[in-house]
Amino acid sequence: MFFTIPTILTWTRIVAIPLIVGVFYLGLPLPVQNLVATVMFVAFALTDWLDGFLARKLNQTSSFGAFLDPVADKFLVCASLLVLVHLGRAHVFVALIIIGREIAISALREWMAQIGASRSVAVHMLGKVKTTVQMVAIPFLLFDGVLFGAIDTRLWGQWLIWAAAILTVWSMVYYLRKALPEIRKRVR
Repeated sequence: MFFTIPTILTWTRIVAIPLIVGVFYLGLPLPVQNLVATVMFVAFALTDWLDGFLARKLNQTSSFGAFLDPVADKFLVCASLLVLVHLGRAHVFVALIIIGREIAISALREWMAQIGASRSVAVHMLGKVKTTVQMVAIPFLLFDGVLFGAIDTRLWGQWLIWAAAILTVWSMVYYLRKALPEIRKRVR
């Protein structure tokens, strides 16, 4: 199941990372760079939904795909956040919160899987809301302009990325609390 259609879509998110970052080094006018990076991010982010849909529809789910999908998502988000910090559109503290949580929860999930307790840290609606908010905030911040003559994407993106940071901490606390009984069993 290494090269199924859903897995290839997942790989495209990983391949997208240097493309999105590279847009800002092409020497194009900044509004063009912003638009191209935004369109690319949205298109590649949509493959996250599409690969899951196709995997189920085509009966091509696999443990490799289940592993690669969240890795690709995290790479795409983390790389985009680093670009936004570099451009001065996101605060480094927000990036540290979001990236740090991704590392911590990934490690927690891996450990919980090793001890046979992965259900305690299964994806929860709070994590999905956090992901949705950050997946709206990032393209708003990449665009960095006025959309439809009315929406200041930098302002909305700033609010949303801080909301994502708060939801990030909240979801991390939620997952840690769910895992705490298993953690206590193992450290005694």
